[in-house]
Amino acid sequence: MTDSWLALEPGADPVERARTLRRAHETFTAAGTVSRPVRAVVAESWRRSVRAGVGPDGTASVELMDGDLGAYRAEHPLARVMPLFRELLGAFAADGEHLLAVCDAHGRLLWVEGHPATRRRADRMNFVPGARWAESAVGTNAPGTAVAVGRPVQVFAAEHFIRRVQPWTCAAAPVHDPRTGRVLGAVDITGGNGLAHPHSLGFVQAVARAAESQLALLTPERPAAGTAELTALGRDEALLSRGGSRVRLSRRHSEIVVLLAQHPEGLTGDELLCALYEDETVPPVTLRAELARLRGVLGPGVLASRPYRLTMPVESDVAVVERRLRAGGVTAAAAAYAGPLLPGSQAPAVARHRRRLADGLRTALIACRDPDLLADWAHAPWGEDDLDVWRALAVVRPTAAVLSRLAALESELAAPSGW
Repeated sequence: MTDSWLALEPGADPVERARTLRRAHETFTAAGTVSRPVRAVVAESWRRSVRAGVGPDGTASVELMDGDLGAYRAEHPLARVMPLFRELLGAFAADGEHLLAVCDAHGRLLWVEGHPATRRRADRMNFVPGARWAESAVGTNAPGTAVAVGRPVQVFAAEHFIRRVQPWTCAAAPVHDPRTGRVLGAVDITGGNGLAHPHSLGFVQAVARAAESQLALLTPERPAAGTAELTALGRDEALLSRGGSRVRLSRRHSEIVVLLAQHPEGLTGDELLCALYEDETVPPVTLRAELARLRGVLGPGVLASRPYRLTMPVESDVAVVERRLRAGGVTAAAAAYAGPLLPGSQAPAVARHRRRLADGLRTALIACRDPDLLADWAHAPWGEDDLDVWRALAVVRPTAAVLSRLAALESELAAPSGW
């Protein structure tokens, strides 16, 4: 199987696979051994379930009811994106006789909506709002396992640890706080064996990414009091905002402030000299003169020495993109990326940081295979000649225009270089 997070490889017979999995589940619960074709992600989850004391004949317990459930849901961050979940998944769940479910980071179901008959069946196994479906409570299941491992996952038939859940198949993806990267919960689609398809996992993952992007827009990142804001993406002269004032820095001062914001612990004069100048013959007095001028721009007490450092906290647009990427919020990271870091800078350390940030984002875009995000990058000035991105876009959106541009880029690459 090419992707261990998918329940079935293309061409697999779901009926035969379910039968084989039931035998493997019985072997595991009787002897503790795992046999093929149980996926590694499922085998590891089964073992965690046993260590947590879960039995195969257990059931979920309802922890929140009535007013307590309503109050908890109203205050939960995912309440703000429930309209988005309903818009993107609600009709799919109702039309396909599936359920849309959302849980918190502890595996407690907050919302369960969808086809009425399917809901009545799910009620019999306590797949209801307020019930705890954490992996440590009911064993392997898509929403509980997704928050446990922090990854989108499908769980098919007898991959579920509890027997009464084995007639079901589900796919879930965690939703992260776009600022901190903390898992807020998971969005899940639950139904029959028809959900054991790559599209269902990709769909629920895309919905989770959309929710993270909306959360980022609904809760814009505001620096704490006394924090300066540094804008350096897509511009050669950075802007530094603090206390209601905004200063446009020169190119060299932009480079210095970007580097010091990246190193709040400070940099020595020699470290700054190497970071800023390719020419090793540049004398230290040149740097000291630039730093003296920068002190005059920033005001008294902002730029300290020995080592050189900023005495105020700085929140940069670069840090926002990096933080969202670490959190897995690719859509939110792409939305915050206004272009290359100080694109005209030749300072060695800035150039390295610029390449690292761009490569990290484009790699994430290629991996997520979202056609809109790939198209946005490919049509931006910094991505119009990015062959890898155009190739990825051609796979997911093979329009005539995309294929034509890809062919032109590949032709340019194959052509012999001339003078």
